[in-house]
Amino acid sequence: MSTASNSVMEIRQFPESAATSSPLYCLNERSPRKPLRTESSFLDTIVGRRGSLRAILSQVEAVAGTSTTVLISGETGTGKEVIARAIHELSPRRSRNLVKVNCAAMPAGLLESELFGHERGAFTGAINSHVGRFALADRGTLFLDEIGDMPLELQPKLLRVLQEREFEAVGSTRTTRVDVRVVAATNQDLKQMVRDREFREDLYYRLNAFPIYLPPLRERQADIPELVRYFVQEFADSMDKTIESIPEETMRRLVRHCWPGNIRELQNYIARGVILSNDGVFEPPPLEDCAPLELELEPEVANSTLEDKVRREILAACQRANWKLGGPRGAAARLGLKRTTLFYKMKRLGIAPPADHWQD
Repeated sequence: MSTASNSVMEIRQFPESAATSSPLYCLNERSPRKPLRTESSFLDTIVGRRGSLRAILSQVEAVAGTSTTVLISGETGTGKEVIARAIHELSPRRSRNLVKVNCAAMPAGLLESELFGHERGAFTGAINSHVGRFALADRGTLFLDEIGDMPLELQPKLLRVLQEREFEAVGSTRTTRVDVRVVAATNQDLKQMVRDREFREDLYYRLNAFPIYLPPLRERQADIPELVRYFVQEFADSMDKTIESIPEETMRRLVRHCWPGNIRELQNYIARGVILSNDGVFEPPPLEDCAPLELELEPEVANSTLEDKVRREILAACQRANWKLGGPRGAAARLGLKRTTLFYKMKRLGIAPPADHWQD
């Protein structure tokens, strides 16, 4: 998810008398920059602040001023890093470093060195000492992305830092104390990973002190027009092109699309559309077909009756799968969903397996 620069563009529909084949969304000039507020200026730069995201940003503002560990969960491409940065920028630590580590991007041995540092000669190839990310983030914030991919053998060392605020670099006997605020993010179901013994339970509860869940874009349809307008203008500016309007039917298709890759997919799609557009009108390429659950249609049709229908469909799939969510014959596969997505839907709809199936 990208951040806006000065402000978010407003839209208007052309009058009916305008000579257009269909209604258009007009991209007006950017409005003047709003006066910066000391506490929430970073939130003002986040595009799409309505609906569920507004409640999430309220959580961000509430927790930012503390040193509490935060666990951000959500599907790939939902903007977890943006939320992590918002927590840092709104915190008393904003004048210090925000240090990022992708736990899925490196093997266990290298990840340990990256997190805690190493001494010269600690292992083959260690010709110099190395300062780890925890030391670099001292009195600042450490963002651990893809925390679910952290190797099991390294998790006790992370747990110790979270509890004791101290560690030893690889190959060193000297204990280093740090004051680091940790924000972690994952697109995996850590609770299920704990049940499967793929993630330490004690570390999970330590990380999950303040959970924030980012819903997928298909559940934030009210935010899509604002995101589309922002990305169109951003890419048009970067490509030195002029795009003045977006056909209403185009916008309607974008809002109804399921966006399995979430904001990242939307951003890439808009970039392709800007490249292909001419004559000042946004004309994106055709969208690939996808079939989201009915609950993920436009907000005005997502009423209680439809929720009941979706709940019944999920219950029926779980019962047919004997309450096994994952696997080729699990409920998620039957519904055409990822296991993590199904888990979040069950949680939101209040669906829980019987006690004797809880471990499935």
